[in-house]
Amino acid sequence: MPVQSPSAPAIARAQLLTTAQRRVLWAVAGISVFTNLLMLTGPIFMLQIYDRVLSSQSEATLVVLTALVAFLYLIFGFLDHARARIAGRLGAQLQDRLDRPLFSAALHRGQPPQTNAPNPAQDLAFVQQISAAPVFMAVFDFPWVPLFILVIAILHPLLGLVALCAALLLAGLGMLSIARSRPLVAASHAANRASDDLGQQITCEIGQIDALGMRENLLARWQALRAGALRRALAMQDDAGRFGTSAKTLRLFLQSAILASGAWLVLQAQLTPGGMIAASIILGRALAPLDQLIGNWPQLQAARTALGRIQTLNAAQPEPEPAHHRAKPSGQLAVSGVSLRIMNAQAGPQTLLRGVSFELRPGQALGVIGPTGAGKSTLAEVLAGVQLPTSGEVRLGNRPYLHFARKDLGQALGYLPQHVTLFSGTVFENIARLDPDAPADKVIAAARTAGVHELIQSLPLGYETSLGATGARLSAGQVQRIGLARALYDDPALLILDEPNAHLDDIGCRALNSAIRATKNRGGSVVIVAHRPSAISECDLLLKLDRGTVTALGPTDEILRDVTRSPAETATHAPQRAAQSFPWEWRGARAQS
Repeated sequence: MPVQSPSAPAIARAQLLTTAQRRVLWAVAGISVFTNLLMLTGPIFMLQIYDRVLSSQSEATLVVLTALVAFLYLIFGFLDHARARIAGRLGAQLQDRLDRPLFSAALHRGQPPQTNAPNPAQDLAFVQQISAAPVFMAVFDFPWVPLFILVIAILHPLLGLVALCAALLLAGLGMLSIARSRPLVAASHAANRASDDLGQQITCEIGQIDALGMRENLLARWQALRAGALRRALAMQDDAGRFGTSAKTLRLFLQSAILASGAWLVLQAQLTPGGMIAASIILGRALAPLDQLIGNWPQLQAARTALGRIQTLNAAQPEPEPAHHRAKPSGQLAVSGVSLRIMNAQAGPQTLLRGVSFELRPGQALGVIGPTGAGKSTLAEVLAGVQLPTSGEVRLGNRPYLHFARKDLGQALGYLPQHVTLFSGTVFENIARLDPDAPADKVIAAARTAGVHELIQSLPLGYETSLGATGARLSAGQVQRIGLARALYDDPALLILDEPNAHLDDIGCRALNSAIRATKNRGGSVVIVAHRPSAISECDLLLKLDRGTVTALGPTDEILRDVTRSPAETATHAPQRAAQSFPWEWRGARAQS
């Protein structure tokens, strides 16, 4: 099979830096040339002081040399600060350019939002911080170590040999540090993630935990995980500190060693005192990047790992959707042989839907019923585009879902999930689906259709009431009704309601049925997942699911007669049971009693 070459957009996505950003990186490297050459200012000045000024007793030479050194150090400070600022802004540009695409790519791949594993935003922020840190500058200074060793060798070959041995010793220590730190860093990060995962789970489920009397047991387990993470962190810090201190101690000793070697050469009349001092200073400058890299290697290793994750995710970005604006589709819904198979980490492959097929005309409503675990909510997610079917096809307005851009499909649908989430923002913004250009009349119309307009007006600031962590606290029924208004916003062609009356009182249920009627009257289609018969009073058709398979489909009255007929129950109570619950519910309730 011939290997297909990657497309130009795919290659562009795989490259983290643009051409302009690569030029900026080369500019940082170019500035590093001058900063490292200017680092020779001190040793050369020392050499001139000892070998020229002191021997000639010339004050004019001293003044000129001092003024020149002051100017060169001023240039050095400006360039060193400039390259740090440029590198920091390069990291900021990378973060700003990739933040949204990488987050979208992560959502496209379906990464679980509850995980505490590093996400693209954290990785990009960490890389940006490293790009402005001194250790990143040490990466650019490290290639100049051979130059400084060469300068020392020019002063005297023996000193060059000592400097080379010093650099090799420090580099060997760095390699040992790298080899030792990798498993320690990985173990520390894994321990932290485990404790963070449990801590987040406790925070989210504290009500249920207290109701079951599990708080003390879970806190003890969390504390044990935290203690383990702390021990691993201390081990990593101790190891890094051990190698960092060793590198610093070795560097100071090697500077003294080259000073002693230089003194011996002075005694042998093979070197001037200025050369002896200059060699010691140059060696200290040559070993400084190595010292810094060894001490901060865990940070560089973490940054490299983050860059690897960013590179992988960036290359996996989905192709951009074409920009097109088509008319909103009709409410004609066709589901043909839809099956959904998932891989469960513990139970293995599971089939949630098996060959589901049905059609809805504009103005019709379909109720989906069945026992717990039948696949009702899964079907709702497939219709909402949340889940992609393994096989089969869903068409809206005679167009397959796959032919819709994600935004266009979302605008054509209204979805009320089983668990409604309202986002940080005002009531108005939540109903408008956070569209900053949403017309007020459409938002109010959706609220009126959902029967929640008066409720919103009774809130402290009406439609401008803030929701979210710091906003108004709403009951579950109020949240569900505002979620219904959001689903009805902009008159969707298909309205999907999953347990829409789970938290509603009688007034809310009447408003829900009124909203379903309004949707049908304007030509929209409605799919309702329900456990209680009151939610399907406006349905024209009824579909019964059992273990992901359609077991009944037809007019509501006919299907209800079939599912409420039970040979074990008397006909006297059947109408009452049908009005209150489906048979698999009342049988379960009776067994529990």
